[in-house]
Amino acid sequence: MRSEGRKAASAHGQSRSLLQFANKLHVRLFQQTGKELHPRLCYTFWGFVSDAKQAKRYFVSGRVQGVGFRYFTQHAAEKLNVSGYVRNRVDGRVEVFAVGTPQQHAELRALLERGPRFSSVEEVREEIAAIELQLTSGFEIDESA
Repeated sequence: MRSEGRKAASAHGQSRSLLQFANKLHVRLFQQTGKELHPRLCYTFWGFVSDAKQAKRYFVSGRVQGVGFRYFTQHAAEKLNVSGYVRNRVDGRVEVFAVGTPQQHAELRALLERGPRFSSVEEVREEIAAIELQLTSGFEIDESA
């Protein structure tokens, strides 16, 4: 019991120190440039620090085009509060780029493996991706690649 309390206190302390670091960085940027960060960028920055978000790219294969898979994915991502995009690929797969917490990614992957009613998912391949700042809010259906 005591070790669990110490772990929780340690995790809380780490989150707190990350937020303190982010605050100092924000202040330093203001001092050097004389300008405030754009509110959206500031919110995004704080969100990344406090929520430990990561970007992943999923490639879904099977009968996943022409069955509403992109709309299904957009709805699931918006429900999970995940940002990014989904698009069809010329090789017949669907590509999903998502930014979220590890828990959000786990839930999204489970939904991608299931797919919409008339789909038949054979495989979901996942890879870590770089976070693209312009994709840190909202989830869109993108042009086919």
